[in-house]
This record gives sequence, structure tokens and C-alpha cells, in this order.
Amino acid sequence: MPYAHRIEPGTKVRLSEYDTRENGGMDKEKGAARFAELNAELDAIQEELYAAGVNSVLVVLQGMDTSGKDGAIRAVMRDLNPQGCRVESFKQPSLEELSHDFLWRVHRVAPARGIMGVFNRSHYEDVLVARVQNLVPEAVWRARYDQINAFESMLAASGTLIFKFFLHISKDEQKERLLAREADIGKAWKLSAGDWRERERWDEYQEAYQDALRHCSTEVAPWFIVPADRKWYRNLAITETLVHGLKPYRRSWSDALEAMSHARLAELQAFRDLQAAQPR
Repeated sequence: MPYAHRIEPGTKVRLSEYDTRENGGMDKEKGAARFAELNAELDAIQEELYAAGVNSVLVVLQGMDTSGKDGAIRAVMRDLNPQGCRVESFKQPSLEELSHDFLWRVHRVAPARGIMGVFNRSHYEDVLVARVQNLVPEAVWRARYDQINAFESMLAASGTLIFKFFLHISKDEQKERLLAREADIGKAWKLSAGDWRERERWDEYQEAYQDALRHCSTEVAPWFIVPADRKWYRNLAITETLVHGLKPYRRSWSDALEAMSHARLAELQAFRDLQAAQPR
């Protein structure tokens, strides 16, 4: 049974129907053991992805404040080879970024072949924050659903494997995490008054996320809802989804690596033959 919930294209999403405290019938100890197994498998998959250079992987993480995007990155990528990974964070656009189309800053950092790229927030901010805060007219943000789908379809056609995760946290859990940060001087640096201001628009953000999930979950770039109140389960669900989704590509990567090996061995043999033919 998958731990994350895949949204089929065109499905009307009601986030209230998804349990944020789901645990997959496991306790934390069993979940940690399963996560360790899957994380080791993801490590092997990422090594083959990097070496073969056939595909790239794009992981999109979205969620309300404190939903655990940073924590998920640390946990899921903890054993991966840093040479083959790249993390990009998207905050308030700079003046340069605002002078281009909204996808410009995203496209320029899309992962190259062989790379597993992670977007900590993403182009979806332009149909979430831009919508809730009325930064652009409704006609503009509504048109962006189709523009995003076209962009992701183009990436997929170029060999990018796309996984988009919405970290689904409850309003009560968010409050507990915000208060915990206030009480811990070592984590208070993560706080801002904006966290509490944005919380006041919780329902508007939930509606915006529901529409984004509905309009932008496609066969080539599916959205997954990840129950995120339990941090260990959040990490497990993301890792399991990546392993399950990437496994079918390992054969083509293996074939590419085998062909590469034959070519390298032939090159080495030609070098040795040339050496042997030279007068001593």
C-alpha cells in the first residue's frame, strides 16, 4: 500500500478528507526500519541515475509553514551522493526575476541529466502566494495552471522524471510547531511574524492548494499528498514514492551503463594494442 496519496489527473481534491496523522499501520520504530531499507535502495538508484546520465529527477516540495520541507530534504537525501544532488529554494522573487516570466527563475535551475534536483517551494508559489495575497489579477494566476502543465510536460519530454509532494499538515500541528520554536532559543531564528499572519489565511491557502493539486496533477508530473503531522511518516512516504516511481527506469540506466562499460573497455584495449605495437 502506498504511503503517499497520488492525485489522478482532474480529480477534485478536498484536503479535509486526508488524515494528516496517518501512520500506515506502523509505529515509529517500525517506520524507521522501513525507511532505512528504502533509503538504502534510493541511494543505489541515485548512483545509477547519476552514472547513466539518461534522465534527471525533479522533486517538488510544497506545504504550509512548518510542514517539514527542510526536514524532509535532510532525511530523504541524507545518504545520497552530494555530487548528484542539487537543492533550490524559492523565496520572494528578486527584481531581476520579476522582470522575466514567472517560470524563468525555475527553468534556469531545472536539474540536468543525471541530477536529482529538489525544489524547496517552487513555481507553484505563483498560484498560491500570488493568489492568496492578490499579487496578480485572477485571470493571470488562473492561466498559470495550463502554463505550468505545459512547462512540466516539456521537462518530462526531455527526460525529467517529476514527483511533486504536498506536505499535508494540520492547523493544530502547525500551531504546536510554531509555539515550540518560540520556546526554543536554538530554533527561534526560524520564526517570523509572517508565519502567524499567513496562518490567519489558512482556509484560503487550503483552497489554493486544492485547486493546484486538481489542475496540475498530470500523468507525467503527478502530485502526491503526504500526511505530515508525523515527521517520520512524512519522510517514509516521500522515500517510498521515489523508490517505487524510479525503479522501472533502472533497466534503461543499466543498459546505458553496460554500453558505457563496453565502450570504455574497448578504448582501453585499443590503447594497450597500440602500446604493444610500438617498438621497444
